[in-house]
Amino acid sequence: MKNRQLWLLLLLCLPFAASAQIPPYFKQLEEAIPEESDKEFQYIAFFYNHYNNSNIFPTNDFLQGQVIGRLFGQNTTTTSDSLTASFFEQRILPFFIYKPKLFDNRVTLRASFEIDYTWGDVAYGTGGNSGSAPSGDQVNLQTQNLELEYVPAPGWAINLGLQRMFDTPYNPYRTFFDDMLNSAYRLNYWGTDGVGITVRQNADYHQWKAGFFQLYENSIQRVDDVHMAEFTYQRSLGTKWHWGGSLYYVRDRSNGQGGPSILGQGLNSTLSLYNGTYRFPFGSRRYRADVAWLGTYFDYNLSQMADTWFLSGYVNYNLGRTQLQEEGTWGDGPSIGGLGANLRLGYRYGKTPNDAISTDLMFTSGDDNGISDDRYSGVMTGNTWATPGGLNVAHGGYLLFPHANVVNRYVAAVTDISNMGFGLTGGTVNLSRDFIPYKLNGKVGMAMAISNVAPARGGQFMGVEGNFKVGYTLGTLMEIELHGAYLWLGDFYDSPAVNGGEDIRPVDPYTALVVFKWLMF
Repeated sequence: MKNRQLWLLLLLCLPFAASAQIPPYFKQLEEAIPEESDKEFQYIAFFYNHYNNSNIFPTNDFLQGQVIGRLFGQNTTTTSDSLTASFFEQRILPFFIYKPKLFDNRVTLRASFEIDYTWGDVAYGTGGNSGSAPSGDQVNLQTQNLELEYVPAPGWAINLGLQRMFDTPYNPYRTFFDDMLNSAYRLNYWGTDGVGITVRQNADYHQWKAGFFQLYENSIQRVDDVHMAEFTYQRSLGTKWHWGGSLYYVRDRSNGQGGPSILGQGLNSTLSLYNGTYRFPFGSRRYRADVAWLGTYFDYNLSQMADTWFLSGYVNYNLGRTQLQEEGTWGDGPSIGGLGANLRLGYRYGKTPNDAISTDLMFTSGDDNGISDDRYSGVMTGNTWATPGGLNVAHGGYLLFPHANVVNRYVAAVTDISNMGFGLTGGTVNLSRDFIPYKLNGKVGMAMAISNVAPARGGQFMGVEGNFKVGYTLGTLMEIELHGAYLWLGDFYDSPAVNGGEDIRPVDPYTALVVFKWLMF
């Protein structure tokens, strides 16, 4: 009997004895983890540095510091078989985020900036995209975003000020950038920053966003501005499928006033020649324009980890009308109607998202006679009003279509999906692999495009590109990469109208980059 009582006493004391022996680091696991950080102020930054070796360069000395737009376009970029552009570039994108405890995390102020330069360019001056010559001291801080987010109720958000202007229903400050590049319109139509107000709701099975942006405010007492309004809605059709639709509208009364530098902006501006959009030949006549985009989109397995297959796509139709002023009287101008469509399909054969093969296909309608029939039947994007206003960087190409690894030089054969109004049919194929999961990865890819309309004295085949990438992860969100690409130009570039006015086809472009990047927080 005594032995039984002794055993019972030992069993009752065992939990207390075990508790006394638990190491301190195990006890910490039992402590409650706060749902929100106690920090009122946060700092996040993206640091990027690369060495570039290429045969692409501008012939205009005034455009050496910053080059944006279509290869062989108004930006004077060309290629050479004897000259090599060899340079280092650097960028940092700092974010400063303030969440005062006074408002219980319902109000957030975000400010983001940009400092870019080419190593050894200039010093003791004023201007963006420069300032790394000896002694530095350049005034070069550029404001990217300055916006306030107010959360009036769970699931709701109001963003006010200079903010991301993306063609996606997702909150750009609470969503991974890759998710926005691979869903909705993939920033192909609108992928820039703008000042305005957006209201959004995120529920369990749907989300929507409505927004108003002031693109250009010219004379405050006149009706000579550019406005944009948007509404997009997305619904979850299960755990993997999402479907959505949208309406965008631009009211342009500026007649090209405003815009970047001396380029202007709008339908008949020089900016169109830089960005590779269609330039409406209105000449000196004043114009008014109303342009709308009506579209639908879907995606399946956006994270690529819920299934081995992943898929996304969209169809977007832009329509509108213009008015032209003749001798003080307004009359009807050309109408607008163009179609854009995209399909991305891939298969993940391994453990990580990098163990995948994918194809990315693009179609945009073209116009073979300009506005001689009083109708433009090509595609329009935000690149008509900004540089760049729409991005097409999620396909894996480098030279035929632009790549996101850029600082001061954002140049490719097709920087706008309208392809100068000629339209295009093309895409990319990419095979990637993680040789060491989440540590060492590589990719090989190919891109090809055909212009749906042939330019004067040229053909429709634009070219084919081969590219590769090898990347190694040095630490958390810190990588070093090697990239290379070569573009074999097609008979599309036999036309002087698209190859910088030359009578012969330009030299094939190539590029090679060594990249270091670090996302710090």
